[in-house]
Amino acid sequence: MALDRIDAAAIVGFVALIAASTVLEGVLVAAALGGFALSLASWRLYGGRPWEALAWLAWVGAAVSIVVVPGGAPFVVAFFGCLLGGLGLLLAARLEWLPSIWDATEPAEVDERAD
Repeated sequence: MALDRIDAAAIVGFVALIAASTVLEGVLVAAALGGFALSLASWRLYGGRPWEALAWLAWVGAAVSIVVVPGGAPFVVAFFGCLLGGLGLLLAARLEWLPSIWDATEPAEVDERAD
């Protein structure tokens, strides 16, 4: 579970978003958080870590729920469901509890000489 370059960028980005939340509107910060998490998800997918990409996409859902679902029980379910789902996916991917779906074995070769 060592940190890599994208993890370092995520930490710095979250610190910057926390600092921005003291100055900007909450909805604006939530939108920035969603865009930032979507960017990290695409980099994880590009880097060959699809489970971690799904975790970041779940966190995009949490950021979107801040903007779309203003309050009440639906907000709590949407926000914490996405948050915990993403956390579970990230930890399971890092601890290698999930199957490797990115490095699938290639299908058996077909013998073309069988005419």
